[in-house]
Amino acid sequence: MSDENQHATASTKRIGVLQSFPGRGPQTNPYLLQLTDSLGSDVEVMYFSWRTALLGSYDVLHLHWPERLARGSSTAKTFVRRLALMALIARISRRKTPVVRTMHNLATHEAGDRWERALLRAMDARTTAWIRLNPFTPTPSEVSTVTIRHGHYRDWYPQPSSSDVIPGRILFFGLIRPYKGVEDLIGAFAALDDPSASLRLAGKPKSAELAGSIAAASLGDHRVSSVLRHLADDELSQEIGASQLVVLPYRAVHNSGAAILALSLGRPVLMPSGETTEWLSEEMGPGWVRTFAGPLTPEILREALAAAAELAGHPDLSRLEWRGIGEAHVRAYRAAIRSTHAPRTDHASGTPVAARTQGVDDVPAGR
Repeated sequence: MSDENQHATASTKRIGVLQSFPGRGPQTNPYLLQLTDSLGSDVEVMYFSWRTALLGSYDVLHLHWPERLARGSSTAKTFVRRLALMALIARISRRKTPVVRTMHNLATHEAGDRWERALLRAMDARTTAWIRLNPFTPTPSEVSTVTIRHGHYRDWYPQPSSSDVIPGRILFFGLIRPYKGVEDLIGAFAALDDPSASLRLAGKPKSAELAGSIAAASLGDHRVSSVLRHLADDELSQEIGASQLVVLPYRAVHNSGAAILALSLGRPVLMPSGETTEWLSEEMGPGWVRTFAGPLTPEILREALAAAAELAGHPDLSRLEWRGIGEAHVRAYRAAIRSTHAPRTDHASGTPVAARTQGVDDVPAGR
């Protein structure tokens, strides 16, 4: 078959994409479900099982949070998973299966041991294309990199109305990890001299120790309430709808699905300043993403609450439409397949072939 015919076939045939998550469950990240729904008829979506990964037939492996493949619920299960991951790495190497990796974070939330890190490095070395959610995420050289924004949640969750808002209500929601700064938020709120303000904490702490620390920090302030567990979609929509301001005081932030969710439901967000949060602030329009530098203080909370009370309209979500995001992913998959049949580097220019031919796929507004 000629190179032109191979290229035409790769550009038109339906492709099988094995996603690295196990399927559609009640606690599956809605980002992943909306992504697979957006891929259209050109893609056969396959959900992860070790049997499919090691024995099945697929054209592309799409990785999200690959460290999850190396971790089990016990020492024995972790050991077995890592042996399976070694076999998977050997299989994709032997079959030259394209691997596409979405960079949700700069690093894993919880550091792994040396064996896990070695396995993830081996998988990184075999990654054909990298998808980043913002233009600031660094990716390895010699491979294709494409920027595809995080899609909105507007069609996934019930839309609250302005009448649902409890005046003065501040909300933190999401899985509670130490780096997310919930204790910093509780401390700043405790010093806020405003009896009409309230703080709501909604989400499951990562550990019992963290849950106890949050409970202890909240003692004595009747304005603070919490629901420290995983929330169903309708419950989470109600919590966000009741808030006047969502505060995400992360000590380290790069991408935030929680911020996108709050904005999708028409609630403004307060976050630490950084290149990605300032970029998000510019894209969403004036007032929707407020940022702060340094420690979170009661003055920052007071100013953000006052601004939120005056905010009208809706944030600009036009660049976060799933149709364009799905199309961009399909292009990334096809480019990854093509790149497995091309030389890795253009020796005349020194430019990686895949990076030169694919580039940044910025999803147009309104798609």
